[in-house]
Amino acid sequence: MTDLSDTGPTPGAALDTERAWPKRYVLIAGGTVALLAGITGAGIAAALTSEAPDSNVGAYSTPEASVSTSPLEPTPPTTPPVPSSELLVECQSATVEVNDADELQEALDVAEPGTSILLAPGTYTGEFVASRAGTAAAPISLCGGRDAVLDGDGIEGGIVLHLDGASHWVVAGFTVRNGQKGVMADGVTGVRIEGLAVTVIGDEAIHLRQHSSDNAVVGNEISDTGLRRKKFGEGVYIGTAQSNWCDITECEPDRSDRNLIEGNRMTRTTAEAIDIKEGTTGGIVRGNHFDGGEISGADSWVDVKGNQWLIEGNVGVDSPQDGFQTHEILSGWGTGNIFRGNSADVSGPGFGFSLTPVLGNVVECSNTASRAGEGVSNVRCTPR
Repeated sequence: MTDLSDTGPTPGAALDTERAWPKRYVLIAGGTVALLAGITGAGIAAALTSEAPDSNVGAYSTPEASVSTSPLEPTPPTTPPVPSSELLVECQSATVEVNDADELQEALDVAEPGTSILLAPGTYTGEFVASRAGTAAAPISLCGGRDAVLDGDGIEGGIVLHLDGASHWVVAGFTVRNGQKGVMADGVTGVRIEGLAVTVIGDEAIHLRQHSSDNAVVGNEISDTGLRRKKFGEGVYIGTAQSNWCDITECEPDRSDRNLIEGNRMTRTTAEAIDIKEGTTGGIVRGNHFDGGEISGADSWVDVKGNQWLIEGNVGVDSPQDGFQTHEILSGWGTGNIFRGNSADVSGPGFGFSLTPVLGNVVECSNTASRAGEGVSNVRCTPR
């Protein structure tokens, strides 16, 4: 391991991996699987903010307007509250069990708060959209074992599972595969995506966007992404690039805020394991494992372009350039982020932690890096 006081030259520019994706529609809910990890989306909301969600979340339009690039009011880099990892999340006892794609779609179409759909073992071929919302007190759940497989029938087009305005869902346990995009969430809050296997995907595996806030992506196994286009093959993708704000968020920043990404294992992604876009604020990336041996459409495991994210306790191996990066895509964004207690076995020519530019970002001295050609970081570490 190298001491974090090492410094070196500033690395190169960011790779822009964003692309527009037209909104579509489908639905889902849950079974009898118990899984251990972080905190529910509603819990993140309570822990990190008392701000109410936008009543227009989930709407879609493409207005003729100028793009706003203003971030939230800048604040000094502080440590976001850390949710507990001791919360046991259970899918509710099944209210309905489904055995094929038609039964699944029918159950999704009539789901209401408290509905719990259990997927029987088998293959469910199609593109499924959830568009009805649960409540914080009575979420809708969709659960199954890994032998229950949602199959998108091809990596060249389609979203296998689309949560479209479907807040307060638990989606847990089963397999999602063989679509252009794996799980997409638009305009949701209080959603928990947990314990899925998401694999054989044309672009990104899991994507939260269009002001999707206070959600949790925990304990998932993500692999074999970017089979259609390598530069779009992220594991978990938060927000929307500024170039697509007019398509997705009415020309405003995509404030997909306070999301938790915890305890996921990501292998054979062709782009970043986690890509955090400008416009997002206050999330947590904690306890994930990245293997970047197949990255060819990006140059790091984690790229943070939002503000005030906590990146803590993650482990990465093998990267084509750097381990963790920040970038300033727009003035006022890409700052106030904290890197703490991460382990970067880079096996590449760059840094363990590359801040471009440094701004208000902090690399604490608890981070370690090895086999990083230019050293641990391009900045001196900060004691906690």
